[in-house]
Amino acid sequence: MLLDEPFAGIDPLSIADIRDLICELQKRGIGVLITDHNVRETLEIVDRAYIIYDGRVLFTGSPAELVADANVRRLYLGEGFSL
Repeated sequence: MLLDEPFAGIDPLSIADIRDLICELQKRGIGVLITDHNVRETLEIVDRAYIIYDGRVLFTGSPAELVADANVRRLYLGEGFSL
């Protein structure tokens, strides 16, 4: 299932509901591809993350690896980002 910006423009309670639904889909073995700019909400529920920068895949890996990657922090997240 492809979800394009599922967390955009909605309140925190709705974000929690959507996250719960996505986790239920994962438990059922349904693949979910999420594109979203809400990094924290997205990284909390994914197994693998990709960062696309300047039209190319800059990074692929686990959320923990993504947050620790120096290039991702420098070009996308910012040095002060934390989960």
